[in-house]
Amino acid sequence: MSAEKAVLAGGCFWGMQDLIRKRPGVISTRVGYTGGDVANATYRNHGTHAEAIEITFDPAVTSYRDLLEFFFQIHDPSTVNRQGNDIGVSYRSAIFYVGDEQKRVAEDTIADVDASGLWPGKVVTEVTAAGPFWEAEPEHQDYLERIPDGYTCHFARPGWKLPRRAG
Repeated sequence: MSAEKAVLAGGCFWGMQDLIRKRPGVISTRVGYTGGDVANATYRNHGTHAEAIEITFDPAVTSYRDLLEFFFQIHDPSTVNRQGNDIGVSYRSAIFYVGDEQKRVAEDTIADVDASGLWPGKVVTEVTAAGPFWEAEPEHQDYLERIPDGYTCHFARPGWKLPRRAG
């Protein structure tokens, strides 16, 4: 098995991790901070980093495109620096690509989301190269597994299926 990594941000990392970890082909997940200006980021001091999830997955079971389609289903990519009640740069929508192919797939998937009209506005998701990932503290890892009634603003939308645009 050859595992690949994906790094995504779409609001509070607890809800993202809880839903994505259950996907077929996902080997492991961890939450943390990336895409910002503070080295050795922590919950109390993460500057302009986004709350993000690092996903290790088996591409023979699930594709990067499949992960991105689910990512766009479980959070609203049309809100700038906001997800539900969470407001600020930490809660922005972002794809931190690992390699040119992931960048291409991300841009193509965003074009499909924009063409679909499934969200009330255009996608504002940042697409940028992955950089350092600072793992969040233990109390933030697997949060909703430990605290099942804990806070989340992420949910799967029944019947939500991203169509591919024509041409």
